[in-house]
Amino acid sequence: MIPVLSRAQMRAFDAHAIEVAKVPSIVLMENAGRGAAERILELLGEAPRREPAGAAGAAGANARRAPGAGGAPLAAPDDRRRVVIVCGAGNNGGDGFVVARHLWARGHRPSVFFCGKPDKLSQDARVQRDAWVGLGGAVKVLAQSSDLEVLKAELGHAALVVDALFGTGLDRPIVGTSAEVIALLNAASAPRVALDIPSGLDSDTGVPLGPTFLADWTLTFAHPKLGLLTPSGLRHAGHVEVVGLGIPSDVPDQVGYAAELIEQRDVAQWLSPRAADAHKYSAGHVAVLAGSAGKIGASLLVAHGALRAGAGAATIVTWPDAVDALQARVLEIMTAAIRPESIAASLDAALRSKRAVVLGPGFGFDEAAGSALGHVLATWRGPLVLDADAMTLLSSSRDGSGDPSRGGSREFAKLLDSPSSRILTPHAGELGRLLGTSSDAIEADRFHAATEAARRTGSVVLLKGAHSVIASPTGRMVLNVRGTPALGTAGSGDVLAGIIGALASHLEPLEAACAGAYLHAEAGRVAADGSDRGIVASEIADGVAAVVRGLLRR
Repeated sequence: MIPVLSRAQMRAFDAHAIEVAKVPSIVLMENAGRGAAERILELLGEAPRREPAGAAGAAGANARRAPGAGGAPLAAPDDRRRVVIVCGAGNNGGDGFVVARHLWARGHRPSVFFCGKPDKLSQDARVQRDAWVGLGGAVKVLAQSSDLEVLKAELGHAALVVDALFGTGLDRPIVGTSAEVIALLNAASAPRVALDIPSGLDSDTGVPLGPTFLADWTLTFAHPKLGLLTPSGLRHAGHVEVVGLGIPSDVPDQVGYAAELIEQRDVAQWLSPRAADAHKYSAGHVAVLAGSAGKIGASLLVAHGALRAGAGAATIVTWPDAVDALQARVLEIMTAAIRPESIAASLDAALRSKRAVVLGPGFGFDEAAGSALGHVLATWRGPLVLDADAMTLLSSSRDGSGDPSRGGSREFAKLLDSPSSRILTPHAGELGRLLGTSSDAIEADRFHAATEAARRTGSVVLLKGAHSVIASPTGRMVLNVRGTPALGTAGSGDVLAGIIGALASHLEPLEAACAGAYLHAEAGRVAADGSDRGIVASEIADGVAAVVRGLLRR
């Protein structure tokens, strides 16, 4: 997995590199700016090549080479397209000056602006500004409204815009001239690139701190930052790429990291090949407590997702009228009825010999559904995935507040004492009700919300949405950044619950949730085939087998 760092951890990373590894801070800045410049040149359509001797600065020895490019004369300035770079007074601005110098070394003549007080430049940023000016570069200071008109004119014929105003250290709203500058940058028609993080974005939560730069690409340094991996961060950051600083990748193990990104190889490792003598019961029989009159589709999608993810068998356990409606719809899936007059006995019989249980989608939230959930929580000792209506039952408190900390539902109380290994899969609204807050509050800090819910419930919590957050009761947090907007379709969450149920038959709860989120997202990408809409949930389920097949062939 790939470490994801918070603001404080990135400071600790830099301090470790400087104080322990003895890499000067100016070298870190040089490596960051040079790596960003290489990627910007690629975005401008230029293949990487070796620069003439001495032109690359401190990182010149590591320049990538293209066949036949070494020693070739630089193109005349009039032949190069204009890049506009706006720098701030901090180290992010220093990165921008480094980018400008490396573009200059490749024949570009970037237009560089400075927003801030020149006497407030950080030490390293001042060194890089002086190096830029020493080469003959100009810096236009944005001090008054007429200067903004100059910037606006330059943006009118820019090929690319680079934001180097504020980095990860920003923790206050942007106001004044800086806010006006960001508005101008966002209005530019040229593609936009942010260095490290879009200016104005909180690097820990992804919440905009006033006007915020809207990037098409974000070139973040060393490691991904938390704020880039939220729905709001995603909207502002565009496509995120990591630029290395020439520091070993194990530094986060020493300074700490806030979360991890799931990688393909992680999921491939968890999905080990089956034994030659595997059969449907060794593969795992999943009980699906879902569906009710008028909502049988939810139960079918859960079961379908479970089978496509590798469950050997799936049985929909639901109410008698729903069972009657299902009989004409199921082929590979079995059914069992919950008798309202004998809920406990019905469930005990239906769950016998099952490997995992998925409970909630379309199940209802009346008294009978609450009794069924309560019995499962009290007696089931295996993996239990709780979704949809189960989340509503857990968050319905006796005092009507929706706040489990103020007494909570009978079901929530049983959740805390349940012998099962539990995975909760709420969306922001459901988690808000569970924690006694709003969906907006959940989205304002998804990381805290997921980890707090995991702590309070003693469960693995998968907070759905763009870039799912998976949190364990131990405090571990994993992020899934795969997927597509096309996954926002009715029944998508039901399929996810089924996939996780199948995986939980053999994996630990955190692994099952992580692998399930990844398979679901990748199957959605396959089904969408480059589109951002138009797929249906059953297509997501149908795509899982191909994704698993590709992983097993690695």
